[in-house]
Amino acid sequence: QVQLVESGGGLVQAGGSLRLSCAASGLTFSNLDLGWFRQAPGKEREFVARLDWSGSMTDYADSVKGRFTITRDNAKKTVYLQMNSLKAEDTAVYYCAADSIYGRLRVAVSVNYWGKGTLVTVSS
Repeated sequence: QVQLVESGGGLVQAGGSLRLSCAASGLTFSNLDLGWFRQAPGKEREFVARLDWSGSMTDYADSVKGRFTITRDNAKKTVYLQMNSLKAEDTAVYYCAADSIYGRLRVAVSVNYWGKGTLVTVSS
């Protein structure tokens, strides 16, 4: 069973930066594909970014492309989401996601493993 624990959320002004972290345990981390989703109040959970097990393949939602970067450190069993040039519309609970199949990390209903989320609030 995979356990995912997010950290790094908080309050930031528009234009600022935050780095989210997600520490994983329970399965062989280096075999997992990883991703980030977010859910704003009253909205569905949406895809933000994903990264394959090797770290060589990444994918981003159009709304964050060029501003967010997903990376992983297999030695630390941690995945990161660097968020720059934050906007008020980035305000949401951010969830770490993991799966053995990269393709599942594009749609929330397909993902097998979730963290409990960390709140990011961007003030305008």
